[in-house]
Amino acid sequence: MTMLPPAFADLERFAETWCLSSESERYARRLSSSMQELLTFYNACFPRVEDALAYCDKFPLEELPDDAIHLLHLVYSLVMVAMAVEIFQQPKPVDSADAELERVAQPWP
Repeated sequence: MTMLPPAFADLERFAETWCLSSESERYARRLSSSMQELLTFYNACFPRVEDALAYCDKFPLEELPDDAIHLLHLVYSLVMVAMAVEIFQQPKPVDSADAELERVAQPWP
C-alpha cells in the first residue's frame, strides 16, 4: 500500500518512517536517527520540496486527500531534519543541554 501520490513514488521509501502527524513524533524520529539516515532523507526529499508543495496547493486545505496529507507530513519532517543537517550537523541541537520539544497542541493538518 502506498501513502504518497504516484508522482512522488521515488519518496515512498521514506513514507512509513517520516510521514508523522505530530511535531513531537517528527522531533523524536530526528533524535533517534543517525546522521546518515537524516542525510539520506534530506538529500532525496529536499530537491522535491517545491513540487510537493505545488501538489498540495492544488487542493483546498480542508479537502486535502490522504496522500496529500501524507506528503505534507513528509515536508514537515524535512523541515525538522533540515535543521539538523544544515545548522547542527547532528540530530540533537547544539548546546541544548536537556532541552526537549513538546507541544500541547498541533497545527492542522
